[in-house]
Amino acid sequence: MYDTSEFRKGLKIEIEGKPYEIIDFLHVKPGKGGAFVRTKLRNILNGRVVDHTFRSGEKVDTPDLQEREMQYLYKEGDNYCLMDNETYEQIYLSAKDQIGESRLFLAENETVTALFFNEKPIGIELPIFVELTVTDTAPGVKGDTATKVTKPATLETGAVMPVPIFINVGDRIKVDTRTGAYVERVKL
Repeated sequence: MYDTSEFRKGLKIEIEGKPYEIIDFLHVKPGKGGAFVRTKLRNILNGRVVDHTFRSGEKVDTPDLQEREMQYLYKEGDNYCLMDNETYEQIYLSAKDQIGESRLFLAENETVTALFFNEKPIGIELPIFVELTVTDTAPGVKGDTATKVTKPATLETGAVMPVPIFINVGDRIKVDTRTGAYVERVKL
């Protein structure tokens, strides 16, 4: 159980049997009446953001969340197959409900952290940086390297993102999965 004095950004709590992550919070001490904590919470199951107010000192439950290292194997229809690295058990996650925007940076054989709530898989967390191969982009123009000119590039996962003009088809690039931005070209 957590007390409202232990709230911090990123803390996972359970309210009415549903897991939430604290996005933002504010301790308020009005001139009249008791203190309270105003929070902005993200439902981990469906991604919806809600506002909730707690009385100061109120206790909330700790959700039954587990994280497991898993390897992404392949996509089958709208489902993604992941394998537990220790037990070799395979699970399928829905692209729409459980994977979401993470699918844009999920390459085969990538190791991810799968999140389970009450022993049921609910989503994944990607590493902060992933390395992906460029499969399609326009050729760069010689001499156009002094300015920050970008061009669209299609990655092996199907994601399209702006990259510097010197990136060519077949190059491996590092991508920040939090922002979806190009970081650097990977030297082989």
